[in-house]
Amino acid sequence: MKYFDAPETPYSAGHRGVDLAAVPGQEVLAAEAGVVVFAGPVAGRPVISVDHDGGLRTTYEPVAPKVAVGDQVYRGQVLGTVLPGHPGCSVAACLHWGVRRGEEYADPLALVGEVGEYRLKPWGGGS
Repeated sequence: MKYFDAPETPYSAGHRGVDLAAVPGQEVLAAEAGVVVFAGPVAGRPVISVDHDGGLRTTYEPVAPKVAVGDQVYRGQVLGTVLPGHPGCSVAACLHWGVRRGEEYADPLALVGEVGEYRLKPWGGGS
């Protein structure tokens, strides 16, 4: 897992999210209810962005989308599936999860109220 590392300025180096260990093909769930505002490639990697109440935007990559721009999603809804190939990932696949409030990046783990090691686990629920 790679933790959040806030950049000193909007254009500085940093890690604008967290990388969570995953399994290729694993379902990625929406962190909260919102509207899909982007689902497409960024720098050759598939990204999904969801806007939430309170000015928050979550991003997920690399994810093969099962949603489209304009879709309303609920907390826990499947957004897509994790793809292998995230740079710097030391396991089969990693999900990069990012959060912004307006233009400022935030630590996603702080928003869920816990700090520690996280690993995505297969979910046994149906769709």
